[in-house]
Amino acid sequence: MSLHPTLQPYADAWTHSIEAISELVTPLVEGEWNRRTPCPGWSVRDVVSHVIGLDCEMLGDPRPIHTLPRDLFHVTNDHQRYMEMQVDVRRHHTAPEMTSELEYVVIRRNRQLRNDSRDPGTKVRGPLGTELTLADSMRRHAFNVWVHEQDLRTALGRPGNLDSPGGHIARDVLLEALPDIVAVKADAPRSSAIVFDIHGPIEFLRTIRVDIQGRGTLETAPALGPAATLTLDWETYVRLACGRVTLESAADRVKAEGDPELTSAILGNFTVTP
Repeated sequence: MSLHPTLQPYADAWTHSIEAISELVTPLVEGEWNRRTPCPGWSVRDVVSHVIGLDCEMLGDPRPIHTLPRDLFHVTNDHQRYMEMQVDVRRHHTAPEMTSELEYVVIRRNRQLRNDSRDPGTKVRGPLGTELTLADSMRRHAFNVWVHEQDLRTALGRPGNLDSPGGHIARDVLLEALPDIVAVKADAPRSSAIVFDIHGPIEFLRTIRVDIQGRGTLETAPALGPAATLTLDWETYVRLACGRVTLESAADRVKAEGDPELTSAILGNFTVTP
């Protein structure tokens, strides 16, 4: 038995990112595990702990029984508390403990993927008891692990893999969020078009059209006379969309044309990951 063909790209992207993470952290000395990452409140150790925890949950392992400290300033809601559990339980683990657990989890996940013959539509358990399809779960997982690979690369000064398989999945995940950001959160005018022009390792030009009912749709056709155009590089796009940088700190890398109130509303609602 083997993985369903539609799931293989997600497995390949995860494999590429998890191997990159392992290569990044294996040579680190103890102190380097405490370096801050762009992920709010998390060190290198915390990000790797989170990745290990995500894969443990994909394996169906029971969640740790653990009480979080009360002084974690970056934990403010139930979703963050849920994610923090796998992180905090490993906060005092040594570098060898971290790398050996990561290696063991990767071995188990590779075995699971080789033997997984489930249909992509199979319902599986998600965070906080939610239910989603296996395809959605694997796609989200590939996206998350790639984003955390980028967190580690930034913290360790080792840029790369912005256009890896995980990067292309991230592009699709982030593009899917744009119609809601533009039409609902930013309340773009009816019968308008907003263009996103992204350059760099991954390039694309996309238009969000808002119809007379206020619904947004994603299109590949360019728009004539758009209400606004946002031009930025792929790395900045990802960092803004994933809440890794503030708009103020990235302002010099974002070119906004058109209605200034509209572009401000779009950029002010750009973060799509918790």
